[in-house]
Amino acid sequence: MKTVAHIFHDDADSLTIGSRLPARIAEVAARDDVSVEVFVFGPAQHRLTRVDIATDRLFNDQIDALIASGIRVGACVNAARDAGTEAALVQRGLQLSAARDEFLRFTLEGATVITF
Repeated sequence: MKTVAHIFHDDADSLTIGSRLPARIAEVAARDDVSVEVFVFGPAQHRLTRVDIATDRLFNDQIDALIASGIRVGACVNAARDAGTEAALVQRGLQLSAARDEFLRFTLEGATVITF
């Protein structure tokens, strides 16, 4: 079983709660054999390379902490290429792939997807 946090919106609550909740879920998920994953797409993906305001810094710090803890964090490769951020995101440890492929994979895996 799998729980996926899909961070799409770029308002402060979506960014900060959406990047914090997966770590909280992971604290208890293993006892029930549930994996946790994050997929950042849409407006939120643009914030992965910004540190202009406190919300951006908190969001990116939490994303980096998720990656460091072993939680898979993905983003759309096509959006990254269009924005010129592909190399920077890969260097941080994000897994890049086509969003359509990821959403289909989530469906085939029977994942519960929570969108922020």
